[in-house]
Amino acid sequence: MSPFDLQYYPAQMNVLGIETSCDETGVAVYSTERGLVADALHSQVDLHAMYGGVVPEIASRDHIRCLLPLVEQVLGDAGIDRPDAIAYTAGPGLVGALMVGSGLANGLGLAWGCPVVPVHHMEGHLLAPMLEDDPPQYPFLALLVSGGHSMLIRVGGLGDYHVLGTTLDDAVGEAFDKTAILLGLGYPGGPALAALAEEGDDAAFALPRPMLNRPGLDFSFSGLKTAVMLLVRKAKDEGSLAERRADIAASFQRAAVDTLVGRALQAAKREDLERIVVAGGVGANKLLRKEIAERFDGQVYYPRMAYCTDNGAMIAVAGALRLADAHQVAEIRAQARWSLDTLSPPGN
Repeated sequence: MSPFDLQYYPAQMNVLGIETSCDETGVAVYSTERGLVADALHSQVDLHAMYGGVVPEIASRDHIRCLLPLVEQVLGDAGIDRPDAIAYTAGPGLVGALMVGSGLANGLGLAWGCPVVPVHHMEGHLLAPMLEDDPPQYPFLALLVSGGHSMLIRVGGLGDYHVLGTTLDDAVGEAFDKTAILLGLGYPGGPALAALAEEGDDAAFALPRPMLNRPGLDFSFSGLKTAVMLLVRKAKDEGSLAERRADIAASFQRAAVDTLVGRALQAAKREDLERIVVAGGVGANKLLRKEIAERFDGQVYYPRMAYCTDNGAMIAVAGALRLADAHQVAEIRAQARWSLDTLSPPGN
C-alpha cells in the first residue's frame, strides 16, 4: 500500500533525501511510484570513538568530505541524472552538520532547477515506517526513542502532531550509552550493552522504573542511570564487576524497556489508539520490539532495522510527502532546536 494519493501525484517523482544532522551521512532516492530505489549511508563512529562522543567540528568536516560522492553514487544506483526534488534535514541537530546538508541541497536545487524541501529530523523518523510495504494508517501513537529524544506523540495525520510526553532529563538512548560507559563498553554503547544483556539475568537486580506510577506521560531516566552507577560502584568495591556486568546490563535494559512500554501502553489507552509506531535508534532494540508486540493488543509498526538509525531514506520519503512545502529559492535552514508539534500539514 502506498502512502501517496496517486491523484495528487499524477507523475512519478524522484526525491533525493539528504541527512546530516549528527554523525551519519545518509543519502537516498525515493520514488512516489516505486518506493525506495537507492540509498547509501556513511557512519562516523570510528572518528568519534576515541573521544567517547560526537565532536561537532569533526562531524561537519566529514559530512563535507562524504556528502557529494554519496549523492553521485545514489543517483547512479537509481539510474537518474538528477532528481525531481531534494529533501534535506533542516533540524534539530548539530548546526554545523545541518548547514553542510542544507547548503548542498540548496546549491544543487539552484543548479538543477528543482524544488527543495526542508525536513524535520524527528518527522523523518516518525515517517520511516512509510517505507515499508504495509505502512500504518492514521491516527496512531508514535514512540520516538533515540540518543537525543524520548517522545510519545499522537499522530492524527501528516503534520498533525500532539506531543503527549517527553523526557525530563536524559533520553533513553543517552541512558543506554552512559550505562555502557559505566560498564566499560565504550562508544557507541547502546548496541554493545544490548548484546551484553543477552548473556545476563534481567531479574538479577531490582532497578527503578521511573515515572510509571506518576500522573502524565513524561519519561525520566536520570534516577535509573544513578541506580546503575551505584550498583557498578558497589560491584567494583567488592571486586565482582567482571562477573556481574552482564546481569547489570540485562537488568538496566529490562528497566528501561519496561518504562518505555509501560508509558506507551498508558498513552495508547488514554488516547484510544489501536496502532503504535516505534521509531528512532532505540527502536531497533530487540527486547523493546518483543515486549511492545506482546503487551499491546493493537498493531505495532517499525521501520526495518537499517532505517531505525539516522538515514537518508526517511528524509527522502518525508520530503516526498511534503512536496507542497517545497521552495525554489535557496534558503539555508539549520535549526539546533525545533519542536515537532510546531509543524503543520503540508502547504500550510
